[in-house]
Amino acid sequence: MNLRIEIEETPQEADYQAILAPLSEYNREHAGQVRSEKIAILIKDEMGGTQGGLYAKVSGQWLFVELLVVPEVARGQGVGSKLMSMAQTLARKKGCQGMWLDTFSFQAPDFYLRLGFSIFGELKDYPSAGHSRFFMQKRFDV
Repeated sequence: MNLRIEIEETPQEADYQAILAPLSEYNREHAGQVRSEKIAILIKDEMGGTQGGLYAKVSGQWLFVELLVVPEVARGQGVGSKLMSMAQTLARKKGCQGMWLDTFSFQAPDFYLRLGFSIFGELKDYPSAGHSRFFMQKRFDV
């Protein structure tokens, strides 16, 4: 088989899937089948519109908080802490050993530290010079 390497600046979904399939198979051979499910805890307005909330994915024994947004009118009222507490309760119910997330230095790292998260990684000068992206985790007591 002759192989060549090409740069594709406008990759298609099929390209992504072609790379993902053998990687997923390799991972299954070594780690087993890992369950994955999505979770959303929504903040709704009086008309039923979503104004914010928490979007997460349970994968393996961890809950990954992908998105957390509290509407500006509700900030400072404990809504973010309540969302995180609800997510932790769901994670424990689903057998997770912890939660993890990433946040930027200009977002909410101190908020997560107050909730018991610790930093396990930092990417400096991202998304731009002078900022950092923090990777944080919170392991549950077993």
